[in-house]
Amino acid sequence: MAASIFAAVPRAPPVAVFKLTADFREDGDARKVNLGVGAYRTDEGQPWVLPVVKKVEQMITNDNSLNHEYLPILGLPEFRANASRIALGDDSPAIKENRIGSVQALGGTGALRIGAEFLRRWYNGNNNTATPVYVSSPTWENHNSVFMDAGFKDIRTYHYWDAAKRGLDLQGLLNDMEKAPEFSIFILHACAHNPTGTDPTPDQWKQIAAVMKRRFLFPFFDSAYQGFASGSLDKDAWAVRYFVSEGFEFFCAQSFSKNFGLYNERVGNLTVVGKDADNVQRVLSQMEKIVRTTWSNPPSQGARIVATTLSSPQLFAEWKDNVKTMADRVLLMRSNLRSRLESLGTPGTWNHITEQIGMFSFTGLNPKQVEYMIKEKHIYLMASGRINMCGLTTKNLDYVAQSIHEAVTKIQ
Repeated sequence: MAASIFAAVPRAPPVAVFKLTADFREDGDARKVNLGVGAYRTDEGQPWVLPVVKKVEQMITNDNSLNHEYLPILGLPEFRANASRIALGDDSPAIKENRIGSVQALGGTGALRIGAEFLRRWYNGNNNTATPVYVSSPTWENHNSVFMDAGFKDIRTYHYWDAAKRGLDLQGLLNDMEKAPEFSIFILHACAHNPTGTDPTPDQWKQIAAVMKRRFLFPFFDSAYQGFASGSLDKDAWAVRYFVSEGFEFFCAQSFSKNFGLYNERVGNLTVVGKDADNVQRVLSQMEKIVRTTWSNPPSQGARIVATTLSSPQLFAEWKDNVKTMADRVLLMRSNLRSRLESLGTPGTWNHITEQIGMFSFTGLNPKQVEYMIKEKHIYLMASGRINMCGLTTKNLDYVAQSIHEAVTKIQ
């Protein structure tokens, strides 16, 4: 029998966070805790379908006017308009001046990929794969892969995390921006930085924007956690809106996985802010061609849920309340974990746990300590020491805190 034509294909390494979840599922220990995958969990450790989402799903089911015809290539118009509106704000000058556009995408990853494909083909008038793309160190692992697979050859990092002080390395970040070639592309986390949970303050964002404007650097925001980070849509969108006020052209990839709990519906949006309407329309015309050869037309269910919710003042208010419920639980778990570690006398400082924001906390645990947590304590977390705060519950909090204490005390 002839050898397979695929015999030379190497096996790719598994995606780390999903491998971690698979290992967790196979673990038979009753004490096991999953602090890996980035998904919200209730205090019972279960996924949560937002009440407003259940209500809207029922409304959609009962709407006999709906069918399964193709959506436009760029997506459901009311979804796109409302998604961009919550990112930029009701009173956004960019919206008032009709210089924004958007593309419905397959989650935040799809929005990043469409933006990356467009930039590789058309950014600054060039089909230039050599344009440097900067991602924070550390960043969400998919950022590198998305831009590499889109054809960019020069992926660089900029300073972000200061391990010694467990906070933002602002000076290192600004220095890297000063040294970056003009017109470089910078991937910025709009809020709830993944994996560190450390965000610039408004004043620090102003310093970042000033350097980017002077150096002609292009901002590409990744907004995966609006509302979910602080509980306030406006607060979590502050940086994006400030860049609008400063006259930037930029892209903003939005995900509705976390703040709507629509993980498997893959609901994303790419907002384009340009100098004028004509520029934006030409950009969208090229993005339409990219979408046509990528997924052709987006799915409707998740987009309808979001659009219906954001279009109704009553449902919108209910959704914001649901989002605050999730954000408040995360904030509570942060406070409780820190207090337990401090009461145990765990070596080191732990104020960074409550100073960070969003779903993730960069604990400061080193790889050997993480290995101890997984193998000896059956607590699953990323090798970087990142934990999902939603994996903590009132039932496992003491066990997790005691395990961290042991790991830090026993292993240097």
